[in-house]
Amino acid sequence: MAIGHVTKDLLPGNGYTIGGTATYASLTAQRLGSTVGVLTSAPVDLDLSTALRGIDVHIVPSADATTFLNTYQGQERRQFVHGLAKPLMPPHLPVSWKRAPIVLLCPLVGELGLDWLGAFRKSLVGVTPQGWMREWDAQGLVKQKPWAEAQQILSDVDVLVFSEQDVAGDAGIIRQYTRMARIAVVTRGWRGATVFWNGDSRDFPAFQAREVDPTGAGDVFAAAFLVRLQETGDPFLAAPFANCAASFAIEGPGTTTIPTRRQVEERLQTGQYITERAEP
Repeated sequence: MAIGHVTKDLLPGNGYTIGGTATYASLTAQRLGSTVGVLTSAPVDLDLSTALRGIDVHIVPSADATTFLNTYQGQERRQFVHGLAKPLMPPHLPVSWKRAPIVLLCPLVGELGLDWLGAFRKSLVGVTPQGWMREWDAQGLVKQKPWAEAQQILSDVDVLVFSEQDVAGDAGIIRQYTRMARIAVVTRGWRGATVFWNGDSRDFPAFQAREVDPTGAGDVFAAAFLVRLQETGDPFLAAPFANCAASFAIEGPGTTTIPTRRQVEERLQTGQYITERAEP
């Protein structure tokens, strides 16, 4: 289950696509064989039936959708907020969903508060904390900010997944957050990911892929990591699986190339790792 805002991601020129961590993560879990639900907030006229086909979506009605415009210059993304949906609170959650085996708390614009802590005592709970680590100016340009509630949240959940870009590569902040978490993963784009667990850290290389659109790759990684962690109980086994899933996600626009489990398993056997890459 994913809890967070689905988004309207504006396209160049005109139109939009459905995005957000909840979208990418739920589709990933579904294609890996899980039964999936999404709790989100959106206008009643925002059609999610096609983008989230086969997923049980519980929508809190909102006048506006959380709306983003993403632009890229090389590997650098500039992001603008152009709309906000309503916050999500525990009473919005269907009662039966409290027994979900895996929960991903995936805020994008601070839509989840501390009242979510302790809501899932029998679930594997992961967080992708971007929504607690960003703010925006009057033009909507997103900027990073300190994660004030990190200690409180991380002491209550099982897994933290975040990108080094989320903290501008600050090694001190990375050390701080990873020491707070029971299991932490730092994703590093083409450099793969680093897993921190039981006082140990290990680097896992990314798989070679033809990059078309990097949007959502970290969300795909997070979902695949949680699915495999629940199956194996071992974060060091979950990381290569998640890296492999993410390698497919960048090979096409939006959610179009999120892989099936069969695709991931085949690439795990036959794919090649990235050993080095020239900087742009």
